[in-house]
Amino acid sequence: MKEDFLHYLWRFKKFETLNLRTTQNEQVIIIKAGDYLELSGPDFFNAQIKIGNQKWAGNVEIHLKSSDWYLHNHEKDPAYDNVILHVVWEHDSEIFDKSNTKIPVLVLSNYVSSEIISTYNSLITPKSWIFCEKSIRDIDSFTFKNWQERLFFDRLERKSKFIFDLLEETNQDWEAVLFSLLAKNFGLNTNGNSFLQIAKSIPFSIIRKESFEVENLEALLLGTSGLLDLEKEDVYFKDLKLRYYYLLTKYQLKKEHVDPIQFFKHRPDNFPTIRLSQLSNLYGKHQNLFSKIIALKSVREVYSLLTVSASLYWQNHYQFDKESPGKSKILSKSFLDLLIINTIIPIQFAHASVTGKSISEDLIDFMNQVAPEKNAIIDKFKFFGVSCKNAFETQTLLELKNEYCNHKSCLKCGLGMELLKSN
Repeated sequence: MKEDFLHYLWRFKKFETLNLRTTQNEQVIIIKAGDYLELSGPDFFNAQIKIGNQKWAGNVEIHLKSSDWYLHNHEKDPAYDNVILHVVWEHDSEIFDKSNTKIPVLVLSNYVSSEIISTYNSLITPKSWIFCEKSIRDIDSFTFKNWQERLFFDRLERKSKFIFDLLEETNQDWEAVLFSLLAKNFGLNTNGNSFLQIAKSIPFSIIRKESFEVENLEALLLGTSGLLDLEKEDVYFKDLKLRYYYLLTKYQLKKEHVDPIQFFKHRPDNFPTIRLSQLSNLYGKHQNLFSKIIALKSVREVYSLLTVSASLYWQNHYQFDKESPGKSKILSKSFLDLLIINTIIPIQFAHASVTGKSISEDLIDFMNQVAPEKNAIIDKFKFFGVSCKNAFETQTLLELKNEYCNHKSCLKCGLGMELLKSN
């Protein structure tokens, strides 16, 4: 079950509507389901609903479980202050607003027919996820391992093209390339391109010069991102903003366009404010980081080198002007594993390609030490009998699915050819 299915049910009223009741046994009459805008904030805006004897106008939020309200920290977000009804598939927790008033809950699963659920399950079940899904587990380990190595280096070759483009843009400055690559990956999927634009818009020579004062780095990154454009009473915000405009004048920088920074659907520890501060502290802690990255050979060395925290201010903040319970914002091991996969291994491979060094076995050994990734593709391979013990194996399966299976390129795939030979 997915939330988008619940959105569909609510939007088009694909459930029994004549005798709806909240978990408190109050009658629910839907006058207007609300506007489904797919924006940040509640799922449906401007709904009109009668609950008991009271008619309400406001927003509707939908979750698989009631407890997701707290999991997504909606109790701390003013955007959810006007939610009049919480629609869930499973009620596992009472939900309260900021005034400690219980928010009405409607359990949708009580009113949806089994036929609709059956049709939905039929639609989302792939008829053939990959053509060899019934036989892939029977391929001998020697053939599988050899093809995985090919997939692994094919994947690195593709990732290297981006690195070589950055080298051209930076006049072969590996330190500048590393900074751009780290920035992109600190931004994750949502803010990766925006963070890359930030890194590219600041000459790395300035990053070098200002790296001895972390607050200046943070001011440059947050200012370039646009997060300092507003007016706030926060003392730290004002200090960073003052530093930013001083640095713009000092280096005669122009404020470049950067795609809007996104907070929506991020866990607080992944908020762009936290990630930009951590990146600033990383470069405040290490000069000549590229030479240290190239020398890394193990996960333990990565944890030792790159484990940094956000600045002191962010220990009890996720956003400006909004204090939160104290928490050390240290780069987690899982995040550092992502940096190994998406930054360290690719740049080591690209550098070795340029310098003519042979480090293939070293890279495989390195990746064998990294925990396996968790995502829908890896879960599906596991369902068909292909499990992963490390990130080397998960990376190769992602390459297999995206570059071969999705394109139905079985005759170009080492596993497909092996299965054809055996039949």
